[in-house]
Amino acid sequence: MKIHEYQAKEIFRKYNIPTSKEKVAFSLDEVKTIAKELSFPIVVKAQVLVGGRGKAGGVKIAKTPVELESHAKAILGMNIKGLIVKKALLAEGINIEAEYYVGITIDREKQTAVLISSASGGMNIEEVAQKTPEKILSTSISPLLGIKSFQVRNIGYQLFTDTLLVNSFVTITTNLARVFFDLDCSLVEINPLALISVNNEKKLMAVDAKIVFDDNALYQHPNISALRDIESEEPSEVQAKKADLSYVKLDGNVGCVVNGAGLAMATMDLIKRYGGNPANFLDIGGSSSPEKMREAMKIITADKNVKAILVNIFGGITRCDDVAQGLLWAMKEEKIALPIVARLVGTNQDKARSLLENSPIIFAETMSEGVKKVTQALKG
Repeated sequence: MKIHEYQAKEIFRKYNIPTSKEKVAFSLDEVKTIAKELSFPIVVKAQVLVGGRGKAGGVKIAKTPVELESHAKAILGMNIKGLIVKKALLAEGINIEAEYYVGITIDREKQTAVLISSASGGMNIEEVAQKTPEKILSTSISPLLGIKSFQVRNIGYQLFTDTLLVNSFVTITTNLARVFFDLDCSLVEINPLALISVNNEKKLMAVDAKIVFDDNALYQHPNISALRDIESEEPSEVQAKKADLSYVKLDGNVGCVVNGAGLAMATMDLIKRYGGNPANFLDIGGSSSPEKMREAMKIITADKNVKAILVNIFGGITRCDDVAQGLLWAMKEEKIALPIVARLVGTNQDKARSLLENSPIIFAETMSEGVKKVTQALKG
């Protein structure tokens, strides 16, 4: 579960992580009221649960009340990647001397949390890691012992020459780790962690904040669950949650319906290998029903970027005939005209074939064959 920047910063402040002076506004009238409490320049930041808001014009600096009103009018109601901006964060502008990155996430390969930091803050950290991996500093965090000050200090001395800044970095990062473990997060991130000067004293401050929570642990944190802003989430992902489907929208053109997360990832990799581009991750789960399959197809076909669909089922608990029945219902109700390739192997696969034999579905015996056929269908 993702939350907005202003919500993440409220959590940061509770953990003594310094942030800029700021307030969130839900209307233009609130913008005018809040402006009286802040000093110019004021940064107006769209609050949406997607990246790239700066490039989309969702972050602007106002030097006067007139500029502030103009920027707020432009940002409130703005459409950023399909999401409408309904609130804006107003923050006092600060003079940033340098920008750093610090974050904690899960290293799936090492099966532990990892602290990541870089002197290249304010940039896409994935891009930095790809182009200049030597700029990425990282250390694993023991799930039993937690983060140790010497680990953070070692990284701090690679980023700063001033011992006072190293000490500040250690404090901020240690508190960031407390947020991560206390609240069962999958990601906590400060980008940028800004170096500023206040009364000739150098300080570090979280200018931005990002927190992603592990959905599987939300039952332990009802106060965190209450922060969810469903209206700001991808509508298809909200619909999928209601249908008990694991779904993540991507930017490709091949819709994927698979059972099992591992098989779904392998399917997506194979689609890329054969020249396609997956439009989603969608796992219908281990014990699907015709209704669940029908909902899956509705969600996928609502994505206008999807030009072909691959159904890749390896049935154990999942019954292939249930998948086939749901597929037929969806094709009839949604009047699906897109090419559909199906590989249905396992429990009741013969029944599934019988149900679908008079349909326009293209069958495949193997996963590779299915992926080849769906990428060929893209080419007409």
